[in-house]
Amino acid sequence: MVPKRTDGNLPLELSSFVGRRHELAEARRLMTQTRMLTLTGAGGVGKTRLALRLAADTRRAFRDGVWLVDLAPLHDAEYLAPTVVDALGFRDESPRRPDSGLVELLESRQLLLVLDNCEHMPLAVAVLAGKLLGAAPELRVLATSRETLGVEGECVFTVPPLTLPLPGQSADLSEAVTMFAERAAAVQPGFTLGDDGERVAELCRRLDGLPLAIELAAARLRVLPVAQILDRMDDRFRLLTDRRQTAVPRHRTLRTAIDWSYDLCEPAERVLWARLSVFPGEFGLESAEQVCSSDEIAADEVFDLLGGLLDKSVLTRTERAGRARYRMLGNIREYGQDILAGSGEQPALRRRHRDHYLSLARRARQEWFGPDQAEWVARLQCDQDGIRAALEFSLGEPGEAPAALEIISSLWNYWLFTTGSFGEGRRRLAQALELAPEATPIRADALWVAAWFALRQGDVDAAKPLLSEGRDLAQRLDLPAALASVTHFSGLAAHLGGEHQEALALLSEARERYLATGDQAGMWMTLFHLVIVCSASGDSDQAAAHAAECLAMCEGRSAYLSRSNALWVAGLAHWFQGAQDQAAALVKKGLDVMRRHDDRWGVAESLEVLAWIEAAHGREERAATLFGAASVAWRSIGTATPGLRPFTDFHNLCETRVRGALGVDAYVSAFHRGAGLSLDEAVDHALDVDRSPPAQRRRPSVLTPREQEVAELVAQGLSNKEIAARLVIAQRTAEGHVEHIMTKLSLSSRVQIATWFTTHGR
Repeated sequence: MVPKRTDGNLPLELSSFVGRRHELAEARRLMTQTRMLTLTGAGGVGKTRLALRLAADTRRAFRDGVWLVDLAPLHDAEYLAPTVVDALGFRDESPRRPDSGLVELLESRQLLLVLDNCEHMPLAVAVLAGKLLGAAPELRVLATSRETLGVEGECVFTVPPLTLPLPGQSADLSEAVTMFAERAAAVQPGFTLGDDGERVAELCRRLDGLPLAIELAAARLRVLPVAQILDRMDDRFRLLTDRRQTAVPRHRTLRTAIDWSYDLCEPAERVLWARLSVFPGEFGLESAEQVCSSDEIAADEVFDLLGGLLDKSVLTRTERAGRARYRMLGNIREYGQDILAGSGEQPALRRRHRDHYLSLARRARQEWFGPDQAEWVARLQCDQDGIRAALEFSLGEPGEAPAALEIISSLWNYWLFTTGSFGEGRRRLAQALELAPEATPIRADALWVAAWFALRQGDVDAAKPLLSEGRDLAQRLDLPAALASVTHFSGLAAHLGGEHQEALALLSEARERYLATGDQAGMWMTLFHLVIVCSASGDSDQAAAHAAECLAMCEGRSAYLSRSNALWVAGLAHWFQGAQDQAAALVKKGLDVMRRHDDRWGVAESLEVLAWIEAAHGREERAATLFGAASVAWRSIGTATPGLRPFTDFHNLCETRVRGALGVDAYVSAFHRGAGLSLDEAVDHALDVDRSPPAQRRRPSVLTPREQEVAELVAQGLSNKEIAARLVIAQRTAEGHVEHIMTKLSLSSRVQIATWFTTHGR
């Protein structure tokens, strides 16, 4: 074989390379540990671009160059080895098999072979790569594929989408928005984010941060402004088309990019892909097995098929609460929905999806007050999107509203522990009650839950008619469990209305009814409310007795999360008794558990009571700070002050005393200091946890003098080539300085370097 060139064949970059600092660093690290690195990921996620940048960055490490072989146009595995030989710049004029000649060619060479787009012939590529790596000790292979190749010793790195702006974060601090802005400026000179920043951020979110989709969307600025592109996203597959003749065929439209992945799948994988699109967010193996199996796909086949879709980058995998969770990017899911709609299976799949979450809700209710409480919270948090989709189906299809009633009623604890707000549950339940007016046991159950939602938000007037109807229905249909719950929450309504004796009588009656039906969860919650009522009415000894029993019930059932609330109410009882130190110890003991499980009601109530305790100790400034922190917690659950009337009264009395002791200015200052804390910081403050903030990472002293010069030139808008000329250094050295600056300052774009320099650099 005679070489035609010796330095490699990497193409020049024709557009800017945005972000990917973390991915490049991790891929470089992996290349030091393996001789075969495969970059996988969904179509259009930027595997090829990342591989080319990685290859260019490491070119100096390979004596015999870095060589790119694009396998996308290849359709016959017989021509694989000849294609590699040709890409390497050699002519093979011998009668030997091409793979034998290739082995002989590479066995003494030190080079990086970049095999791009291997997914349509993974077995052939795996066999050839294995043979070459076995014969050439200084050969490294970097492959890109939507599917892992299975080569012995292969290391796989999944390329994620570009980073998206976090809530409250400036839009231009994300890779996706930065890329859109740069590509948009190339299409429409002078383009800036300006007032379109939030629209661009939302567009990038809708496009999952996929570089291909972002490039195609930016190209549409030739004919549409950002707002109209965003409005037309429901027809994204028609909208996102690249009309350039130079566009790679499989990337000319978003649909053809996904078609390429679909064509790589086995028939059963294609069926599962379409069916999995019924899940709006992440899902687990159990859910996939129950919803997507049928005569065509057995439940025990789903696991292997999921693995196939994962290998082909149709799915992504995460782990939450110790369980594997799967998700489709929005573009891939929408493609699957189109296939599912065309198959005629969509209505049946949506109903099966709803039935699965209805079954899950029933199980959660039965097992809630027990040792698996924390696991159920984690499970419901993971399945929040699925639960919402099940409700939307039930509320949107004629005759299906009773299922929505049962899902919401069964998950009344879910709205407390998982979302921290009853607002959503209350609205959906009101809608379901209107759509399903029939006198059924399900409606009787839903009525007391709706009343509880209203009471939790302090809306007694709205709760009373719901409880009245619920009582009539429970008596008419002879439903002892529903009657116990109606009695319970009628007692709470009486308490909130200032009728303490009636409240005590009703709660005591409810306790006996729960005992008769064996409802342990109902019994402990009645005890919880009895503590509050007895405390407010001045019977502190009885309150303490109920609190001890409430806590013992939780411990006896190993109900971990309910115990944190029992600790709070026990602390409240001690506060009423004047035992401030014991009260604080009990409340603090449950507070960290509440924080870890995002029980915002519990956190807000705990911060509130701790403020009262601090005031009782004469620590008014600390009390004011906790009032400020509590105010943020209350607002996070949709109320400006404690929702239950007795709490509002105690709050107002204590706040007035603290304000009078400190003076208005000092009170306001301390209050705002507390209101400026995050929820985690507020809990740490309440628990006296010292978590001093780490040293500032973006201070000028972290840069060397040369890096400081480079940062200033970047801020002036100079390119790497221009910086190299100005400082009389190699362009590659200038690029290295820019990369070091980004790494040290945790930045991801030149725009961010300029912003940093303007603020800190001088």
